[in-house]
Amino acid sequence: MTIFTRTGPKLWLMVLAIAMLSVIGLKYKNLESSSHREAPMIMNDPLADNTDVYAFRSPANPNNMIIIANYIPVQAPHGGPYYYNFGENIAYDIHIKNNAATAYDDIIYRFEFVLKNEDPSTFFKYRLGKENVKANYFCSKSLDGGKTWSRIVYLGKVAPPDAGPRSIESAVGLNTSYDALMKGAIETSSQREKIFCGQVDDPFFVDIGGISDLGNIRPQNAPDGLAKLNVHTIAMEIPIENLQKDKKYANQAKNILDPDYVIGVWASASRRQMTVRNVDGTKTESGPYVQVSRLGMPLTNEVVIPIRHKDEWNATPSSADNKKFEKYFTNPELALYMDDSKFGTAVPGLAKLRIQTNSLGQFDFRNGQNGLAKLKGNSALAGTALDDKLFGNYLLRPAEPRSVDLLPIFMTGVPNLRPYQLATGKNGNPLAAGKPFINNFLPTFGDMLRVNMATPVTPRNSPDFSSEGLVAAAALGLADPRFNTNSNLEFIPNMDGFPNGRRLEDDVTRIELQAVSGVVLAAIGLWYDDYMPGSSPVTQDLADVLTFTTGVEKNDKPFMATFPFVAKPWNGFYDGHIQINCDINGNPISTAPAMMPGAKVPGSMNLATPEIMLKQVENYPNPARNVTTFRYHIAESTNISLQIYNVAGQLMASPVINQSRAAGTYEVPVNVSKLQNGTYIARIQNGNNVLQTLKFVVEK
Repeated sequence: MTIFTRTGPKLWLMVLAIAMLSVIGLKYKNLESSSHREAPMIMNDPLADNTDVYAFRSPANPNNMIIIANYIPVQAPHGGPYYYNFGENIAYDIHIKNNAATAYDDIIYRFEFVLKNEDPSTFFKYRLGKENVKANYFCSKSLDGGKTWSRIVYLGKVAPPDAGPRSIESAVGLNTSYDALMKGAIETSSQREKIFCGQVDDPFFVDIGGISDLGNIRPQNAPDGLAKLNVHTIAMEIPIENLQKDKKYANQAKNILDPDYVIGVWASASRRQMTVRNVDGTKTESGPYVQVSRLGMPLTNEVVIPIRHKDEWNATPSSADNKKFEKYFTNPELALYMDDSKFGTAVPGLAKLRIQTNSLGQFDFRNGQNGLAKLKGNSALAGTALDDKLFGNYLLRPAEPRSVDLLPIFMTGVPNLRPYQLATGKNGNPLAAGKPFINNFLPTFGDMLRVNMATPVTPRNSPDFSSEGLVAAAALGLADPRFNTNSNLEFIPNMDGFPNGRRLEDDVTRIELQAVSGVVLAAIGLWYDDYMPGSSPVTQDLADVLTFTTGVEKNDKPFMATFPFVAKPWNGFYDGHIQINCDINGNPISTAPAMMPGAKVPGSMNLATPEIMLKQVENYPNPARNVTTFRYHIAESTNISLQIYNVAGQLMASPVINQSRAAGTYEVPVNVSKLQNGTYIARIQNGNNVLQTLKFVVEK
């Protein structure tokens, strides 16, 4: 029985170059993960609130996995005098599943923190080398679902918040650098796990205000709602053989989609069951731990689970998910706003995202429709994942159309079986064998971030690297002549991206919105409604989905190139949201450079802000050893000086002295080999007027 219209192979070579160009266009454009205030009860307990989970092969050492669990959302950097910290009597757990045959989490790392006042006589966070409140932690490991534990770190260090330069760098504070504090907080366990705990920049990026305003997406003018906000992280670098179920090393994988290398990762926080508040202001906590928060796949509890079940979801272990939650994946609420027969016209921000209603002339994936379930029992399904002898009863459900794509993405992972292969090589039949591009199948039937540890790393400096993750990999596999001339298993850049794990750079909000709109269905050959047999499947509907953006496509701060990879936290003195231009000691810096000649602003008496003259100053590398290069941009010609001071305000060097500069961007290499280790301030000046300052570190 023929049930699909076929298209000729010549079509692909012509087609998918267009798709590739659309993705490349997104990538080189100028430049809502998860659990931030997502459930009623946990909003009142931010210390125990999971915000995000990441899992990816280390780009610096691909023999290791990086697992990151973040907690305590929306931290203003100037949150003193009692700065944010991990909480006591909370079990912060990272769960790893590597064997679908076991009924428990195969590996659990538990972090328990203790706090100490080193100088109770002060209200300051830091004073004379002492810290209040100082955190340390115990890390324990269980291999039997939490029945027994072995301690692998005893009193590990926690990197403290960056309260400001006097607190960290001066003799009246900690008398060190913040880089040294972060490096000093990296511990190595007795089983070779590398661990970092501390405050960092929140790596999640999204216009959370726009999306929360009934999908009021503003791609041309979107702010990052989490810019200059911090979270607390538990970051781990773990040898792959410690996580693989048979203790195999990375180089022992049979191929890049070896099913034996799939793991599921989720994180949780648990509180003591009993809390008694005492009349002297203290409290007593006792009893067993009770889970109060959890997170696996990003955005699940925020935008998939409805409000009435959010607290229940948080209390339910991923390894014991209730089947009643599945209906929110098979008929997701978000899909209603991508369907003009429902509420699509009421949410214009999602206008580019429209679900297939008549794919290949017969398949409707709108909520309540049958999707591919109408094929159930058809002989054409034999040998596919949709066969009742395999997973057909789970994946094909009447009136639950997204059981075929969204449900496995979140709850089981996706197998390297037909039809879950790219349309490349299928010759128009979605059920035929195509080009493999994912296998993170671990059928534990619970919400976890699943990742295949055998899939190679896409270098971060590769021109193919994309924050679109697996969507970008699919587009390359369909469109790029390097990959679309055969249906062989081969590495396609970004196969290691979300939802095959999650890299820090992955734009999970955009990817998940595209997935709800049916982009995965299109990738495997179930094209959008405007596809005509014999024509290009890169139709306007597909182009709309590929070019969709929320407007925020990267983090507000660059990530580190080495462990722990997250970015340093925002500084409480310099990075408060109310900016005051001042030096290290709080003395105001003159704003006279606003009156630069030629800087004209209509209606403002020809006065302009410094930003009009000086757009940016930066230096690299930072920290520097022998030479660092300063890059700055000026919008109009002027005289410029570059001077370097130590934190005490002493002039240490003057690399540029009153030199005339035309409008443009300039780079100045500076020899800092004779400077002692420490923090320095670079100033770009016009005469005696300081235009902008930059803090950098010399570290040899």
